[in-house]
This record gives sequence, structure tokens and C-alpha cells, in this order.
Amino acid sequence: MIKITINGVVVQVEDHWTILEACNFYGIDIPSLCHHEGLSPGGNCRLCTVEIGKGARTKLVTSCSYQVEEGLVVRTHTERVVRDRKMLVELLLARCPSSKTLQDLAAKMGVQRVRFKAKNENCILCGLCVRMCAEQMGARAIDFAGRGKERRVTPPFDIKSDVCRNCGACMYICPVCQLRCQGPEPPGVVCGACMNVEPVCLQANEDVMCYLDTCGWCFKEKIGEGAKNQEK
Repeated sequence: MIKITINGVVVQVEDHWTILEACNFYGIDIPSLCHHEGLSPGGNCRLCTVEIGKGARTKLVTSCSYQVEEGLVVRTHTERVVRDRKMLVELLLARCPSSKTLQDLAAKMGVQRVRFKAKNENCILCGLCVRMCAEQMGARAIDFAGRGKERRVTPPFDIKSDVCRNCGACMYICPVCQLRCQGPEPPGVVCGACMNVEPVCLQANEDVMCYLDTCGWCFKEKIGEGAKNQEK
């Protein structure tokens, strides 16, 4: 066991843990898309970034891949960290606004707008499917190809691999395969509906119409129409 400082509190952790594992053990919530127990660290999404060091000599590192060390000082939610995480969520949403996982994360972090042009891609290049296929399924049927803006996940030579067993593990672990509530053609880049903490349907009904946590957007338009009709 070694001692590190997390958000001003000295704690004991296992010397083989990563910062993310240590924070999870002590109940500190750090967002992450490319991390999954049972797979090797990826560090691709960068959302688990934390700030380490003291004074002016601090730096940002990905907590999922940075191993703890004696005397390490970690701050998980500084102004710099939170600002960078929100920027990353904006970039990810611009790349794949149809993902419910990303929309939920944006709502949780208070991201209400995206300042980048939406690309409507089907992949955020987190690498979870690549690691799942190689490390858990033992197939290595897919991998990264290309560089920069040409980077993508594909089978060798863009041809379906003979070793692919159609197991679906890559889709199971993918954070963007689940479509947002508004379907495949949402009206905007950011939904923001899950920022509702109270059921809006009670404004027009005696009982709530669903038990989603948190409340959804489904009756906003109907409620708006009902209010207009009452005014008339």
C-alpha cells in the first residue's frame, strides 16, 4: 500500500492501481468512455483526465492509464479539468450527436451547446471494440487504420475478416450504438432533455407518464401545445 492525496485527502491505495481505479474505490466519479474493466487502458477519449502535481507545476494526465505512485497529488475536478472535459464532450457530440450515451454525458456535465460543426459519424474512435475483439474474443478481426482525420476502425484491407465470428461483442461494448431518444434523425446536436430533474408531464397530467431517470423530453411539445390551447 502507498499513500497519495486525492482532492486534499490523504488515502491509501494499492501500488498497482491506476488513478482511475483509486478514485473509483473511494467513490469519486470520473467520466470515461473508452475504459472498461477487463480491457487494457486506452486513454483515447481523454474524458478521465485529472490534474496532478502541486502549485504551478501541474499537468493533465489520463487517469485510466496513469499508475499511482507514493506522494502523488491528484485533483479530479479543478476548473481546468472540468473545462477540458466539457470541450471534449462537445467534440465527441459534434462527431456523433446520435449517441444516447454522449447525450446523457452532456446532460450530466451541463453541456448545452456544441460550438463545432456536426459530422454525424458512427464512431468516436474510443477503441473499445478493437480491444474487446482482440483481448476478450481473441479474434483481432478489426483494428485502427489511417491517421489523423482518416483514422477509422475497420477489418484488414476493408474486407470482412475470416476470423470474425459475428459474436456482436464489438456492438455490445460500443458507447455510440445506442440511439438517442429522438431517433435516428434528431432535431439538434444537443438534446438537453435529461437535464430535467422533475417530470414535466405533471404540468398536463395527474400522474407521471413514465419512470425514466432522469425525466425525458417526450411530453414537452404536447404540454406546449396544451398551454397554447388553454390560452385560446
